[in-house]
Amino acid sequence: MSGLQLFWFIIVGVLFSGFFFLEGFDYGVGMSVITLAKDDREVNQTIGAIGPVWDLNEVWLLTAGGAMFASFPYWYASLFSGYYNILFLILVGLILRGVTFEFRHHSQTEKGKRFWSRVLGVSSFAIPFLFGLMFTSLIQGVPMDAQGNVFAHFTDYVNLLSVVGGVAVALLSWLHGLNYLALKTEGELRERAHQWANILYFVLYAGEVVFAVLLAIFTDFFQKHFLATLILLVVIVGLTVFAHLSVRAKREMSAFLASGLTFIALVALLFQGLFPRVMIATNSAHDILIKNASSTTYTLTTMTIVALCILPFVLAYIGWTYWVFRKRLRK
Repeated sequence: MSGLQLFWFIIVGVLFSGFFFLEGFDYGVGMSVITLAKDDREVNQTIGAIGPVWDLNEVWLLTAGGAMFASFPYWYASLFSGYYNILFLILVGLILRGVTFEFRHHSQTEKGKRFWSRVLGVSSFAIPFLFGLMFTSLIQGVPMDAQGNVFAHFTDYVNLLSVVGGVAVALLSWLHGLNYLALKTEGELRERAHQWANILYFVLYAGEVVFAVLLAIFTDFFQKHFLATLILLVVIVGLTVFAHLSVRAKREMSAFLASGLTFIALVALLFQGLFPRVMIATNSAHDILIKNASSTTYTLTTMTIVALCILPFVLAYIGWTYWVFRKRLRK
């Protein structure tokens, strides 16, 4: 394995981390539209908290997929063909969620507004759930031949660990969104976000224990990377406790950053467990390794130069956008 191959494996992980950190709270805010907001004005306040940034955050997913396609085409081909149905449902959810903002805004009746609010809430739950389902299914190993063709059945995708993983990612997104709402809003909505987050963190503690146990049973993470897996699980729990304590103390920025870093730690856990593989087969002889899945050295070198030239401007633009829309929203 070359240094460039390792570098781009890390970059793909970083891009997915950025996606879950930023788009994760968007999904949580979307869920809050149907769970937290009590009237139309609070729904407007909730949606307004992410209105200027949700589509900017979604670009991280496109970038992660594009980077995977260019740097690891064999990984991309195997993953996207093997998980076609789940990715198709994710795409449907992204489309529905994207149109709800405009359709709700232009609805002339209260019934229409309520309908599109429900679509926003349901799609905002479904997308992170399906992502969690896919990634936690992936790390268990899937039936695959030597050419990387996946021929999995329903239970290979939907099983105890993958369902728990899907619920965990959705719950993390919801809490991340509640922390963002507490940071970005004023009035009753802000107080209610604190109250709901304080309760849901107890649910998350139980979920993390179950997830860790199932991870040990259904994956080879502890066999292959015992110390790194253990450290990252401890980090995830530690960040969860810190976020919960921050919620109770109403340190809203600390709670938001901690819930976002929990996502980053979770992605790091999944990627270090995959290493040095990108696809795990039930027959280990058919695993797809980083060194076999990547593009040529020339391609990776060109991509590295382009990425290093463009990245500072992208990060500066994202930072500027959040700075412009930094103020709290009133009801």
